[in-house]
Amino acid sequence: MKNLVLGILAGICISLGGTVFLRIKDAFPGGNVVGALLFTIGLFTIVEKGFHLFTGKVCYLFDNKPAYMGFCGLVWLGNLLGTVLVAALERLTVIAGSGGISNAALGLVNAKMGQSVLSLFVLGFLCNIFIYIAVNIYANSKHALGKYLALFLGVSCFILCGTEHSIADMYYWSVSGMLFAKPLESLGCLVIISLGNVAGGVLLPLLEKYAKG
Repeated sequence: MKNLVLGILAGICISLGGTVFLRIKDAFPGGNVVGALLFTIGLFTIVEKGFHLFTGKVCYLFDNKPAYMGFCGLVWLGNLLGTVLVAALERLTVIAGSGGISNAALGLVNAKMGQSVLSLFVLGFLCNIFIYIAVNIYANSKHALGKYLALFLGVSCFILCGTEHSIADMYYWSVSGMLFAKPLESLGCLVIISLGNVAGGVLLPLLEKYAKG
């Protein structure tokens, strides 16, 4: 239950980052760059507070016993609940009301749903290479500057490159209303992206083990 709650908290944090991104990405020239940088508030809070984020935890899948897969599944569920909670609350307000961020999110989601299964998987794969770089350097760097540069560069770059982060996408699908309008199709897309995140997240650690082993 504690792991589920920590997963919910991480989902809430990513949703707050997503809210900032949607609010300012089209507000002014270069807003997407500023939004990508400010989105980092989500991962920054998660690593500082010790919350559980699926895309970070899954990078260490092969460093743990098989039961760790169940833990990652529980974290994924907690992240989903956290994003749905924030999105549901925002949809009660002017933030996501008519002309609000729900429209911006819907544009993003429609574009994502128009892609092929392979495209979603590969973009999820590429995203979690960025995430591994961010969380691993944060965890292992001896210098504070290196830690925080890894977070800000890893997160902002995966957004600006147009890759797919399953937990951020959970929030976009929820706040756009698409998750509730087309639940099976939406969850199918999220699962494909999540599987891509898994594959991308374990790539560098496995290659590092081989190269240094």
